[in-house]
Amino acid sequence: MARSRFVSRLASAVGFALLVAVGGVSGAVMAPGAAMAQSASSIVVEGNQRVDADTIRSYFQTSPGQSLTPAKIDEALKGLYATGLFSDVTISNRGGRMVVTVVENQVINRVAFEGNKKVKDDQLSLEVQSKARSPLSKTTVQADTQRIIDIYHRAGRYDVRVEPKIIERGQGRVDLVFEITEGDKLGVAEIKFVGNKAFSAYKLKDEITTTETNWLSWLKNSDIYDVDRINTDQELLRRFYLKHGYADFRIISVTADLDRQRDGFVLTYVIDEGPQYRIGTVDVVSGIKDVDIKDLRAALRVAPGQVYNAELVEKSVENATIEVSKSGYAFAQVRPRGDRNVETRTISLVFAVEEGPRVYVERIEIRGNTRTRDWVIRREFDFAEGDAYNRVLVDRAERRLRNLGYFKDVKITNEPGTAPDRIILVVTVEDQPTGEFSVSGGYSTTDGFIGEVAISEKNFLGRGQYVRLAGQLGENVQGADFSFTEPYFLDYRMAAGFDLFWKTTSATSYSQYDTETAGGTLRVALPLTDELTLGLRYMLSQKEISVSVTDEVYNNISWALLEINNESILTSAVGYTLSYNMLDNNKNPSSGYLLELKQDFAGLGGDSQYVRTTFDARYYMPVVGDAVLLLRGQAGNVAAWGNEDLRITDNFFKGPDLVRGFAPNGIGPRDLASGAFGQDMDALGGTLFWGATAEVQFPLSFLPKDFGLKFAVFADAGSLWDYQGNTTFPNIPGWEASLVDCSAFSGSKTQGLANVCVADSDLIRSSVGVSLIWASPFGPLRFDYAWALTKEWYDEVQEFRFSGGTSF
Repeated sequence: MARSRFVSRLASAVGFALLVAVGGVSGAVMAPGAAMAQSASSIVVEGNQRVDADTIRSYFQTSPGQSLTPAKIDEALKGLYATGLFSDVTISNRGGRMVVTVVENQVINRVAFEGNKKVKDDQLSLEVQSKARSPLSKTTVQADTQRIIDIYHRAGRYDVRVEPKIIERGQGRVDLVFEITEGDKLGVAEIKFVGNKAFSAYKLKDEITTTETNWLSWLKNSDIYDVDRINTDQELLRRFYLKHGYADFRIISVTADLDRQRDGFVLTYVIDEGPQYRIGTVDVVSGIKDVDIKDLRAALRVAPGQVYNAELVEKSVENATIEVSKSGYAFAQVRPRGDRNVETRTISLVFAVEEGPRVYVERIEIRGNTRTRDWVIRREFDFAEGDAYNRVLVDRAERRLRNLGYFKDVKITNEPGTAPDRIILVVTVEDQPTGEFSVSGGYSTTDGFIGEVAISEKNFLGRGQYVRLAGQLGENVQGADFSFTEPYFLDYRMAAGFDLFWKTTSATSYSQYDTETAGGTLRVALPLTDELTLGLRYMLSQKEISVSVTDEVYNNISWALLEINNESILTSAVGYTLSYNMLDNNKNPSSGYLLELKQDFAGLGGDSQYVRTTFDARYYMPVVGDAVLLLRGQAGNVAAWGNEDLRITDNFFKGPDLVRGFAPNGIGPRDLASGAFGQDMDALGGTLFWGATAEVQFPLSFLPKDFGLKFAVFADAGSLWDYQGNTTFPNIPGWEASLVDCSAFSGSKTQGLANVCVADSDLIRSSVGVSLIWASPFGPLRFDYAWALTKEWYDEVQEFRFSGGTSF
């Protein structure tokens, strides 16, 4: 309707302009008034109420005395409609004068939304273009209606209906009300894969972000049918297969069929995996004479015989590019070339080094960040404005920005600079909430019931800093801690921070004394490579220990514990952690390994002097189907130095964290004398330990993947031994009256009279068992049931163990 009206008005205006033009040819016989009508100043404007007449005349752009040509009249008519201020514009000739008659659009008094519950008014207001105090445009209203529908579609509500209503308020003002019927949510009822042979549907579902609708859907929104998310999932699947050697992988089609009976879409991925390739030969060629080929080979992450991995190829290109730039060739490019041999199923790689075009980064523009500071984004680039442009380093920066977790989306594009050899990098980001408030609760067989309240922010004040404050309250433990981390300390890629903590624990059947600990830690983490990290720390803490002494103290409490009763121990220690991480996924690994070496040196002041060393290695590998094998090895040693002896609290105390099936503090040296009268024998701790674990985890594929349930079978073995403490305590009153003959106790390594009769053995403790692991929306839960196979007679067993927590 509006279009036909515009066309008719345009035709009349063109016809009138033609008359004006004809009049211009025979100007000698025209009346003076008709000649004046050919200039903009003589135009008569009618129908305007809010828009000034001179503003309307200004669209007929002519100089004084200049004639109005048909082209100028046509341009003016289009310009007036384009303002959105008028619903109708008519141009006519009256008495030799041009008359412009306008009908002004009504003005929006307010924009309102009715019927919306799932999407808030604020979100809708940001999307619609119709605003209060702006002219009412039917075209804009129609576009706004579609925008609202699109918002609900992204939320999985495809039955939404939006009807705009215009309510007259008089004096040319109206209220614009969008009446919304939201409809039911339509999620993803099922995800199917057709053509997959190497990986199960369960595994592939784990690689994409879209999930299926189930009873946990009220806790998530990933089960919503979203075209953008599905496009992202296709890229994730492609990268997953390329990572595992399937270079010919392709997605043939992705279809979404609406199943009304199940109130959701059925997504079907039809894929062609192709064969798995391994790496054939690996070579490096350089068109730059001064580049050392040996250094470039050392930087590569691929080797002949490996399963082809596109991510490792990308990483090799990155490392080689950086290595070449260190040699002074800022514009050099490393290009990988793969020669595929279908018969042998190998891909031979050639990394070609060549001089690239001399292009400089003129400027880096940051757009879209409403909260995160510009310099937080810029520091993720390994180059600055004015440096050489290198696409590999740009891709690396984009990946780093995505991994920060500060943004919903990150996109880096190029724009031409002021010269042919200049380029402008445009970094477009969208901030997202990065704070978290959690209330947690759980139960463990060691600490009983425990609750925690924590608040954290990983982009504090938009500066990229991490802050966390938490408090714990439980049956046997209370505490609080505060952490702060600066990820770029002194403008280097070096994380530095500090921790403050306070904790009290009550005596339990696993520990015969109360403790109160307070202190702090200073720490620095240096990423030596992308996989190798060095962490440095200094800790200062004070621990106060108290033993509940009774009249039968000499019968039921170890003298080794009495020695530390009411003692306040100050520990000052420096340490480091060296970790090498090659896991495919830090949260839920299925392949790769993690090596971690820790050492702490106590004695920089304080009361303790010791060197504590621990080593932990974990290796994951897929076995049959979706099952994952975990192999783990642990070892540790603590030794005194100087003139100080080890305190009992400096020893290692081990139980189910080393060999499941044993109680906390249930393994290792014990005081037989403390248990001579029917009491529990007190654990003394040891200075040496080792442990080994083999565990196979099976996902319960008959349940929806979102349930996160896994079943595991395991076998543990290990030992804790070598008590180095005292056996007599002359500094405690009454020690002589409490000397006992340790030779009377079977298994005691202490001979003669002593206060402590030490049972100490390096016998291998072992167990087998089953586990149920639940990555629940309430936090990780684990149930272990183990049977001890070998043990010492004085060890304490515990078949069942449960631990878990929640966050909401």
